[in-house]
Amino acid sequence: MKKIASFTVNHDVLEKGLYISRIDGDIVTYDVRMKKPNGGDYLQNPAMHTFEHLFATFVRNTEYAPNIIYVGPMGCRTGFYLLVREAITHQDTINLLKETFDFVSKFEGEIPGTKKEECGNYLEHDLFGAKEIAEDMLKVLENWTVEKMIYEK
Repeated sequence: MKKIASFTVNHDVLEKGLYISRIDGDIVTYDVRMKKPNGGDYLQNPAMHTFEHLFATFVRNTEYAPNIIYVGPMGCRTGFYLLVREAITHQDTINLLKETFDFVSKFEGEIPGTKKEECGNYLEHDLFGAKEIAEDMLKVLENWTVEKMIYEK
């Protein structure tokens, strides 16, 4: 079988950050890398689950909503994929993610979509952990630029 693009990225040199994973037509896949691959520290499922609910809800309630295709966690638990239409520029994506992480880091109240009828694993959530993830990524992206969005070889 042909090796898929994400398996050609050198995970030995990959650091936390925001990367352009691939562009397919007008769809851009971003690698939102929140943990160093194979570093022994991974996103914990309850926090990652809560983060996903808040991340997806927030971006789908912004001006960019019509161009948001998908938000979801990586199976390796080191980050998320964000798929958008090219109508959202790379700089807009950096700004959107900073706003998203700020939103999550300050979130209080009921986590969206956590009722039994809304979620397939409604009991497994960790708001405190989700906030920690967001706070850490805010620091990572503080001075992030479009030029940094290219994978290091």
